[in-house]
Parts: sequence; structure tokens; C-alpha cells
Amino acid sequence: MSKDEERLLAGLRKTVERVLRLPYYQQSLGRVGVKQASDIRTLGDFQRLPLTSKEDLRLNYPFGLFAEPPERIVRLHASSGTTGKPTVVGYTENDIKLWSGIVAESLARAGIGKGDVIQVAYGYGLFTGGMGLHYGSEKLGAMTVPISGGNTRRQLMLMRDFGTTVLACTPSYALYLGESLGEAGISRQELRLKKGVLGAEPWTEGMREEIEARLGIDAYDIYGLSEIMGPGVAMECPQHRGLHIDGHFYPEILDERGEPLPEGVPGELVFTSIDKEAFPVLRYRTKDLTALHHGDCGCGHSGWTMERVTARVDDMLIIRGVNVFPSQIEEGILAVDGLEPHYLLIVERAGTLDQLEVQVEVNAANFIDEVRELETLKKRVQQRIEEIIGISIRVRLVEPKSIPRSEGKAKRVVDKRKG
Repeated sequence: MSKDEERLLAGLRKTVERVLRLPYYQQSLGRVGVKQASDIRTLGDFQRLPLTSKEDLRLNYPFGLFAEPPERIVRLHASSGTTGKPTVVGYTENDIKLWSGIVAESLARAGIGKGDVIQVAYGYGLFTGGMGLHYGSEKLGAMTVPISGGNTRRQLMLMRDFGTTVLACTPSYALYLGESLGEAGISRQELRLKKGVLGAEPWTEGMREEIEARLGIDAYDIYGLSEIMGPGVAMECPQHRGLHIDGHFYPEILDERGEPLPEGVPGELVFTSIDKEAFPVLRYRTKDLTALHHGDCGCGHSGWTMERVTARVDDMLIIRGVNVFPSQIEEGILAVDGLEPHYLLIVERAGTLDQLEVQVEVNAANFIDEVRELETLKKRVQQRIEEIIGISIRVRLVEPKSIPRSEGKAKRVVDKRKG
């Protein structure tokens, strides 16, 4: 066993030792014969441990998986809980320091430093995005603007007046900000904006190009989940060849049966935390689909790199037996000139047959074209999307700015089959 493997196993055993304080994990690990951390002798032993899911977290709501007593917990965060009880996570003072340092290192990897003005337009509150970027930005020594999401005209005014150089928000909100510049009476040339730190939702390479063109920035993908830590678990470097994973987290890629997949093969991303105190996670299923690569990067990172998250298992639609992801639709739309990158998927059931309608905005220049030209445009985008997903759909072209904009995570799907 190499020294690197020994260090990794030592860190994983530390997490196993910590979770074994909890009745839930005592039972879970006991079922596979693990009663103490020393039972994990090899990486293969570790990969046979049970997976942890969001459902497990909800079953132990709110504090059943906290490995530290209440007097050591200094902060709580939680998911939105839109599909049930929220998942609640806790942080000790050491956890907050660790997280702040991880985010600061991620920002530095993108060439962001003390001379920058970082406008944090992620939501503040129980969502980890705003506080995570805020503390990391301050740890880095950058000037931090804690504006949170929303109030778009004011966002743009302060972006100009404060000389913001880095925008931190969701990709969909960055796109909306770029689209709103003209309405706010602000030209791109008035801004000092150079970079965007964008995450919290899957986005395509085509969306990156749209955002960069509208805001005149270099856009960086940042990754994180509240259950793992928050933003900063992984982030791109200037080479944009994947997101480098911080060494305080051990990643795996699993297939549908929960079996490990080789390097480079796409599957579901699973994380184990190392060094987290209040809320350690053991083999947590993120439901994000990606692939992993291990090696060195010219930026200086050495270790695991994940590809851009293409989709979430939760976002998958099953249409007439075919798996369809919103990111596939986005790819098709962005491949056709004359359309805006704003769309909505409407799923209905006609009798026993599922129907998918894609509503997509025409840009202002094309909306005034003749009906015949719009029909040609509709056929082009319909053909491109059907080539990607392999099933027939309906496309409805709608007028510019008729699809609701998001100041946080974009809502892409209306599934009317669910009543």
C-alpha cells in the first residue's frame, strides 16, 4: 500500500470512528460486520460499507446524525425541504474554519485574490450558498458584498458603483443579470466584472458561452452540497478541464446497483467527508451524474477531478420509457441560432401516453419574422432536440421574456402527470 493510500485510509477510518458514535450508524455498519474503525483494513473494505441517502438523513431529522453535542454546534443549515422534511446539517467552530479555508482555496485556484470585489448573489439563510461564499471570500481577504439574491436592478447598480470584479450566483441568475443590463440602463463597458463563480444547478457548456458573452466574464463552475459541506467541495481552475475536488472529501462513482465504476466512466457521485466534526457523512449519494479522473493539473492540483455535473437523478424525466434530462434539452436549444436560452418543459399524459412540450423563447430580432420563418425555426430546434433525446416532442415558440426568470435556482419542469 502506497503512502497516499495509507493517508486516505487513515482519514476514512477517522470518519468511520466518528459516525460510530451514532446509533443509526452503529446499526447500519454492524449489519456488515464493522464495529470499530480498525475493521477497515483496505479501500475494498471501505467500499463495502452501506451508502447513506437523503432519505436516511430525513429519517433522523433533525439532529439524529450529529456527532457532536449541542453545545459544540455553532451553526445550522438545511435544505429547502420541498419534497418532505428538510435535511439539517450542523457545524462546529472548527467546521466553519475548515469550510472557509476550503472555499478560499477554491477561489484562489480561479485566480481570485485580495484585490477583488466579490458580489455574493447566492441566497443567504439556511441555504449554504450565500454564507459559504461569504466566509470563503472574507477568509481570502477579498472585499465582500453580501447582497444575496433578488432585486436585480439594484444588483446591477451596485455591481457598477462598487466596481465588482467577481459575481457569485447560480448560472440561471447570471444569465438573467446579463439580460437585464440594458433595462437597467447600464452598459457592459461600465462594469469591472471579470469572473463568475457559478453553481448550485447543472449547466451546459453552451450556457457558459452565453453567460460569458453577455457579461464579458470568465465563468467558473463551483460544486457543493449542504449535506457534504456546502460550496467549495470542488471547483474549476483556469484550464476548465473539470472541477478539482478538495482533499477533505473522498469521491466515488457508482452504477445503478451501487457498485464502484472505473475512472472515467460516468455514474452517480458519492462522497465521504474527512475531518468534519458536527455532521460527518459516510458514502453519501449525491444523485449527481458525472465521472472522475485522478492525476496532476498544470494549476498545481493533484488528486481527483470531477467532470461537470451533466444532470441530477432527481431531475430525470421518464417519457415513454426514455430517460430525459433538462440539460439535454438545453443543449439542443443552444445549438440553434435565433433562440434565447430560456425554456420550460411541460409534461402531460394523454390517455396512457406521455407528451413532452418544450416552450422556448425566440429572440427579439426573430420574433418579428414571418410565420413561415418561425415555423422553420421551430422545426430546426425540434429536430435537434429529438436527435439528442431519441423521442418525438412538441415545440412551442414563445415571445421574448415570457418565461419566468429565476433569481435563484431555475425551475425548468412542470410535470402535470403528478396531479
